[in-house]
Amino acid sequence: MKNKVVIITGASSGIGKALAEECARKGALTVLSARNFEAISEISNSLNQKNYSTVAFQADVSIEEDCKNLIDFCIKTYGKIDVMINNAGISMRAVFSELDLDVIRKVMDVNFWGAIYCTHYALPHLLKSGGSVVGISSIAGNKGLPARTGYSASKFALQGFLEVLRIENLKTNLHVLIVCPGFTASNIRKTALSKDGSMQGESPRDEDKMMTSETVAKEIIKAIHKRKRLLLLTPQGKFIVWMNKFFPALMDKIIYNHMLKEPNSPLIK
Repeated sequence: MKNKVVIITGASSGIGKALAEECARKGALTVLSARNFEAISEISNSLNQKNYSTVAFQADVSIEEDCKNLIDFCIKTYGKIDVMINNAGISMRAVFSELDLDVIRKVMDVNFWGAIYCTHYALPHLLKSGGSVVGISSIAGNKGLPARTGYSASKFALQGFLEVLRIENLKTNLHVLIVCPGFTASNIRKTALSKDGSMQGESPRDEDKMMTSETVAKEIIKAIHKRKRLLLLTPQGKFIVWMNKFFPALMDKIIYNHMLKEPNSPLIK
């Protein structure tokens, strides 16, 4: 990653923050982006005090113009782009029958359209550098999770987009990596949207038993270096994907019963 120019969206917390720190430590020239400018500025300043090279740029990836400005800022600052990491994401928890449809729109705008916008404007520069497009998807992009209709739909859509982008660029040197973490300790569940669009506030899961964001970030950097196509993380996540290929109906029941055990689960007992 030495002297590679890396853009990371959603860099204010969780996997995005861990990626920014790991990229900087590896010698990358790193652009941190998020809606929370105070948070990314603090992270960037902390890293720069250690003689790393990072900059912060405020952007809401659900707004196309913000994404274009992010790419323009990166080019003006560093002159190129080597890695575009589409990490920004939000989640939700509610059964579809009770869900305000604006919740799905908001989730799709960030998780899917945010990646579309950033990749679209970064692509000409990535083709020049033979760089990497990285999409942080989820196991929920391989197996639909109950009470996460909007989230699962956004991740399925993201993976479909990235697969096509890879195929369209078989004759170029573009690298496309789809990352599917399992449950990871981060604040994504705390900021998840409930059925009316308000924030959930507290995680319904035991965060202490999950893979850390720092471990996920290190695995992602390794996968970028090796130019992998797909990165599946956590034993549980790999088990779900494998079992779903051969026993989808059984996995429906296993997933349902597992998610039913969450505190205040909206699923029918």
